[in-house]
Amino acid sequence: MDDLPIAKAVRRTRAIKYDPAPLKERIDELLKQHKESFREAALSSGLDHQAIRRIRAGYRPNMPVCILLADHWGINPNELLLLAGWPALKAFDIHTESAAHLPPEAVDVAKEIARIPNPGTRKTVAEAILVLVRKYFEE
Repeated sequence: MDDLPIAKAVRRTRAIKYDPAPLKERIDELLKQHKESFREAALSSGLDHQAIRRIRAGYRPNMPVCILLADHWGINPNELLLLAGWPALKAFDIHTESAAHLPPEAVDVAKEIARIPNPGTRKTVAEAILVLVRKYFEE
C-alpha cells in the first residue's frame, strides 16, 4: 500500500476488517504512562470527552483522531495510524541515520531494540539507553 496515493490507500483500509486490540493496548499504556483518565486525555487532545471510550469499545478512530492523540502524547502519529489500521502518512516519516554511517555496536543495539514487539516497551528501553548515553557525555 506504500506506493498507492493516500486516498486509494484509505479506501482500501476501510474495506479491511479492523482489529481494535493493538490500539486499545497502546492507548492503555499511554494513559497509564501519563497518569490520565480517558476523559482527561480526550479533552486535552481536543476531542470530545467520549472519544477514547469509543476507541476502547472497538470503534476505529478516524485519522485526525489518531493524529490529535499522538500529538497530545508526543509520539509519532504513524504509530497510532498503523495500530488503527490506517496507512502511514509520509508527512510523519522520521528519517534517521543510515546504518552504513553508524558504528557496528550502535547498529547492534538498534537491532536488539527493534526486536521488542511492544511499541511502548520499545520506546521506554530506547529512552533509558539515551539517558545512559547522555549521562556519559555530561562527565
